[in-house]
Amino acid sequence: QVVRVQSPEGMKKITLTKRETAAAFLKKVAKEFSFSSNGFSVYLNRNKTGEILSQNKTLNYLNHLDPPVKHMSFHAYIRKLTGGADKGKFVALENISCKIKSGCEGHPPWPEGICTKCQPSAITLNRQKYRHVDNIMFENHTIADRFLDFWRKTGNQRMGYLYGRYTEHKDIPLGIRAEVAAIYEPPQIGTQNSLELIEDPKAEAVEEIAAKLGLRKVSLFSMPFKNWGLDSYFLSAEECITAGHFQNQHANACRLSPDGHFGSKFVTVVATGGPDNQVHFEGYQVSNQCMALVRDECLLPCRDVPELGYAKESSTEQYIPDVFYKDKDKFGNDITYLARPLPVEYLIIDITTTFPKDPVFTFSSTLRFPIENRDALGETQDFHSLATYLSQCFSSSSSFLDIVSDFHLLLFLVTNEVMPLQDSIGLLLDAVKTSTEELAQTWKKSEQWATIEQLCSEYRRDLWIMPWAAQLSPSLLQLCGPASTAPS
Repeated sequence: QVVRVQSPEGMKKITLTKRETAAAFLKKVAKEFSFSSNGFSVYLNRNKTGEILSQNKTLNYLNHLDPPVKHMSFHAYIRKLTGGADKGKFVALENISCKIKSGCEGHPPWPEGICTKCQPSAITLNRQKYRHVDNIMFENHTIADRFLDFWRKTGNQRMGYLYGRYTEHKDIPLGIRAEVAAIYEPPQIGTQNSLELIEDPKAEAVEEIAAKLGLRKVSLFSMPFKNWGLDSYFLSAEECITAGHFQNQHANACRLSPDGHFGSKFVTVVATGGPDNQVHFEGYQVSNQCMALVRDECLLPCRDVPELGYAKESSTEQYIPDVFYKDKDKFGNDITYLARPLPVEYLIIDITTTFPKDPVFTFSSTLRFPIENRDALGETQDFHSLATYLSQCFSSSSSFLDIVSDFHLLLFLVTNEVMPLQDSIGLLLDAVKTSTEELAQTWKKSEQWATIEQLCSEYRRDLWIMPWAAQLSPSLLQLCGPASTAPS
């Protein structure tokens, strides 16, 4: 179980067991915040009521905290809705709309007129009780480490799309796990404090290749948006808006919604540094309410306070419904606030991010073909790098399936400008998807692969005749010689 503790020093996560005592919990809080053992107090409520006293009683109140420690899985939520005598016959999951309904003819259009029939309802933000994904699991550490290498070498922000599959999460009733098999890094310009995505001409091809490999885009991965060594907030308002944008792009199909979709299984993973100077991975989604506010352009980030958002006010160009959230005043009374500004904690659903004890490899190549769009590091995808990669693989006695079982290599084979294999690589993708060496060997005999090998041979020959070739060591000269033959 995870409890979020807010203090003037920021917000931190405290991990607890079901049998944890209040005394043990307070010790963990003191250690996490570097407090003295008896120089602080922890309360259940913002108005400093419900103090947690140091005693050897288990924390049985955790299930009643606001927000609750655990979220119900979405399918468990559906089962709850449809479990009555009518079997959910009258259940309808309505998507929130913040826009004026069109077609109202009883008055002039906004801003000259509006009525209760076309006016969108005010929104009172509630902490969502369920989540569409319950866990994110990277197949192995190598996937994340290769992504983090860019940040380690440049110090600049970086983002990537996580490709994988949704599977059953057996530890949570009716839970869903997003398993990550690969990361695609689109064209982007990053600095230490900003990140700009550039139009990606290969985006459609990447989606097509991933689908043929049995994968889909499951998450956004960024590094790092928070200050290293600080944990003052989980997601900024700007990051919440970005997460809502991508969740809207990847809507979750749902038969109980009149629109045919409800919420999203798309997740945001943020890699960031903690007080221990180690990299931590935090998974999140934003609520369906936040998705609606983002989709209808009602939510803005606050410039000076990143953990606060701002619900826009109506203008002559756009009507904005009132947005409220509930909290307690200093006397412990419930009070409703207008969301100007808005603490983003009301919009966030945290999701655990894990790695398996036994690593899994959808892509089995042990050598590394360069990652796309890393020209800033001097790492390029071209036939020089392909020739070098294949020479290394052949000298390591790898099977042909292991050689081609690299996500970034497959993308290059399909999208390169010299000889794109988009129309003739289906059999190879099937071989990688099913881990079938026989299919890979069959594709290896194709004219397309023979041409690829010939091109690599030409690039190695070009390297051979360079003026400085005479200064190369015998082992490197051998590497630059005629193309080797891959072992069967």
